[in-house]
Amino acid sequence: MPFLIILIFLGIPILEIAVFIQAGELFGLWPTLAAIVVTAVVGAALIRAQGLAALHRARQSMERDRIPVAEVFTAVCLLLAGALLLTPGFVTDTVGFLLLVPPLRAVVGKWILTAALRSRNTRVWVDGEEIVTPRHGRERGPDDAIDVEYTEIPDDRDGRDKR
Repeated sequence: MPFLIILIFLGIPILEIAVFIQAGELFGLWPTLAAIVVTAVVGAALIRAQGLAALHRARQSMERDRIPVAEVFTAVCLLLAGALLLTPGFVTDTVGFLLLVPPLRAVVGKWILTAALRSRNTRVWVDGEEIVTPRHGRERGPDDAIDVEYTEIPDDRDGRDKR
């Protein structure tokens, strides 16, 4: 892991410098600098629009008593995309713009979820009690049952809990 961090902190700037040199030779200094500024401005505008839309969807989910997991993941992707787009460089801008594409975000989200579940380090907690710990004991099969207790809380007329 430390090698990967060193590779990232050294490799990305070296790659960006190489791309800057190539772009400068191909387009010239001022068009290259203008492209860096334009990508930052366009990226900021796209992030603002998508961020407001994600916030609206998160509010709607919470009003329907649903946890806005997809919207939170979208917000994390937009935050990362914003940081990458504001960092000068064409490689980071490319990755940042890719994170702004919703179908690609969905693929990345599914990949991360699958990797987390396969890692055997994923734990699920409900009301302070751990209900799934794959690395301790056997894995659950499709025929296994989970015994749960619940209490039904009646809603009043406006749909809010009486709690």
